[in-house]
Amino acid sequence: MSQPAADGPMIRAVGLSKSYDSVTAVHHLDLEVGRGEIFGFLGPNGAGKTTTIRMLTGLLRPTSGQVWIAGHDIAEEPLAARAAVAYLPDTPYLYDKLTGREFIHFVAGLYRVPPERVDRRVAEMLPLFELEDRADDLIEGYSHGMRQKTLMISALVHDPELMFLDEPTVGLDPRSARLMRDVFRQLASRGTTVFLSTHILEIAERLCDRIAIIHQGKVIALGTMSELRELAEHNNTLEDIFLEVTGGAAYAEIAQVLA
Repeated sequence: MSQPAADGPMIRAVGLSKSYDSVTAVHHLDLEVGRGEIFGFLGPNGAGKTTTIRMLTGLLRPTSGQVWIAGHDIAEEPLAARAAVAYLPDTPYLYDKLTGREFIHFVAGLYRVPPERVDRRVAEMLPLFELEDRADDLIEGYSHGMRQKTLMISALVHDPELMFLDEPTVGLDPRSARLMRDVFRQLASRGTTVFLSTHILEIAERLCDRIAIIHQGKVIALGTMSELRELAEHNNTLEDIFLEVTGGAAYAEIAQVLA
């Protein structure tokens, strides 16, 4: 199979599958995501979202299929592929005995970012994320939101070409959630690809250029909002479309009766 060109899609997955004994979590997934695109990846619990993200980031070996990141085969050129990527998981894990500033410098060191550049970027971003007064406190005293923002700064320090975000606004107050959304837009405007997995459909509808819906390990809908509306009989909202294509409409009817 030919390798994507360096100026081709940021993400290309072909025939991507993952099985655990007799259970198939992801089934022959084909996907392309362009550079500078905000791409939404939605699905019910257990649909295969996190498994897919872990395969796309190289954290999980697929049972079959291939993944290219920024033109690099992630199986054959893992270091080059991962150098382009930042990944923010749904449950952030940080070292509690480091301060926020120390953790950011630690992550930057893994990507071999020059110290003077780290200092400059940290000075720019700490005020933006409202962490300037707590940057030298131990992370063990941070709230969930502060941990999320510290992780975001550490991901941005090396200027990744691609960011994978798994439920990045969960647990954030409205102000912090709005800040995160504004950051995603700014990243995309300068060419960074944002791969966003979220259960908050309103955010995906307002933010994403294209959206894929995965169900039972297969992508069952993919396109812009207007394309998804046509697919789902012109339903207007992403919530309606999501329920239509995943078979969740019956649950909505039950809720309406109970109300």
